[in-house]
Amino acid sequence: MNILVVIPARGGSKGIPRKNLRLLNGKPLIYYSINTALNSKYNLDIYVSSEDDEILNTAIQFNVKVHKRDTSIADDKSTLDPVIYSAYQYAKNEEHKDYDLIITMQPTSPLLKSKSLDKAIEKAMSDKKIETVIAAKDDTHLSWRKENKNFLPNYKERVNRQFLTPTFTETGAFFITKKEIITKNNRIGKNVELYILSNGEEIDIDTYEDWNLCEYHLKRKHILFVVTGNNIVGLGHVYNTLLVANDILNHQITFLVDKNSKMAYEKISSKNYPVFIQKFINIIDDIKEINPDLVINDQLDTSLDYVQQLNKLNIKTVNFEDLGEGSKSADLVINAIYPEKQVLKNHYFGHNYFILRDEFLYSNQKIIEKDVKNILITFGGVDPNNYTKKVIDSIYDYCTDNNINITVIAGFGYEGYNSLTKYKNLDIKKNVSNISKYMIDADLIFTSAGRTTYEIASIGTPSIVLAQNERELTHFFASSEFGFLNLGLGYNLTSNDIYSNLLDLINSYESRLYMNELMKKNDLKIGRREVNKLIQNLLEKI
Repeated sequence: MNILVVIPARGGSKGIPRKNLRLLNGKPLIYYSINTALNSKYNLDIYVSSEDDEILNTAIQFNVKVHKRDTSIADDKSTLDPVIYSAYQYAKNEEHKDYDLIITMQPTSPLLKSKSLDKAIEKAMSDKKIETVIAAKDDTHLSWRKENKNFLPNYKERVNRQFLTPTFTETGAFFITKKEIITKNNRIGKNVELYILSNGEEIDIDTYEDWNLCEYHLKRKHILFVVTGNNIVGLGHVYNTLLVANDILNHQITFLVDKNSKMAYEKISSKNYPVFIQKFINIIDDIKEINPDLVINDQLDTSLDYVQQLNKLNIKTVNFEDLGEGSKSADLVINAIYPEKQVLKNHYFGHNYFILRDEFLYSNQKIIEKDVKNILITFGGVDPNNYTKKVIDSIYDYCTDNNINITVIAGFGYEGYNSLTKYKNLDIKKNVSNISKYMIDADLIFTSAGRTTYEIASIGTPSIVLAQNERELTHFFASSEFGFLNLGLGYNLTSNDIYSNLLDLINSYESRLYMNELMKKNDLKIGRREVNKLIQNLLEKI
């Protein structure tokens, strides 16, 4: 088929003066409809019709042809029918061909995608009975009309929107007409199909508010979080990325978890974010299919090959807690937990970049009491070594004899509940949503060397740390410098090691007070803001 696209662009717009040439996200408004047509999979002849020489010259710079419109059909009262018909007749003579389809595309729909245009063209070509295809949007609402001086409903009874008779409103995105229909005064046949647009493509710019909304959509990027979370590595990566995602309000968010992270998938799904689980052998193929602008990795160490493949796809990368070779090729690395020996560009590490959850941003700080009455045991979302039981075995008799309450907070993936059944005087909490309250109420805390130490430090409760693995031993923040008593690898400790260190702290109010002071020296509440600023700065460069 021969297909003609006419883009009508009058110079005298009044609602937004010189609208068609005004810059929208750095490009003239008319650029977007031209670009959409140029990227169609069909071989379209594209003409811009205008009475305005500046608009015509701009169109020529974008590699399309032009039609100088007669001023008699270029004022406020002129409809588009004679404009399109005139351009159609002109193009027929210029190209020495007749056209099967004549498409009107108004510049005021800058968010229209070429794929949508192509699908509408396919619809027009697929059925000989269809004479006109019009872009529209679903506008089903409880609506009213005015007759004389009275307002009357357009519905028979008030029901929820889904039960109303659907109504649709035309947009200016496209108006596809078969040649048999088009005349000087008409572009609509008897058999009309509507092509329903959504997700921003339906926006038609009439006001400055519409303009600002389009600007927002054009600046909006697609961010993909690639995350690991299972009963081996825990859910710290998941919780961290959920916090980052919650602070990004002006971009599209998607999550992807690897094939061994069903636990992470379930947790992210419960927060109502779109999340996918790896389906290809190489997760890069999953990322290609999603096609993001930015990938945020929180999945332990990345390989150089993985990050370089993302670079080749022109995808920007942000890596959290990454000590792998891939971190050297990432666009931004944020590492609040592990020390970095090398000074590398775009690498930010240390406690100033830790991301606190909301409850810790607004929680009170601990006031140290002379007597220890409450002990909290919390070893993260999984506690793979069941340190919970090991600590209870070590301190239970002493705490029972001295009326010290033990509270256990077990995480999302903890599987050791059955091992605790013989202890009658435990207060066991599962998947609590306000752990900060229990941290403030506690006089001492047993925990692992992960992200929880930062949360504890923001409150200031003295804590004893047992590292879950060799990697946790490198977490520099869980140390005496920042107010923690770190006993090293928990599985190397005896019950007496744990008991004697607890007893030392219980009997030393001065030591607990000093630990509290060291923790409170650091303002951990700034990290979340700093991380968000770094990510936003990178997004602005895309």
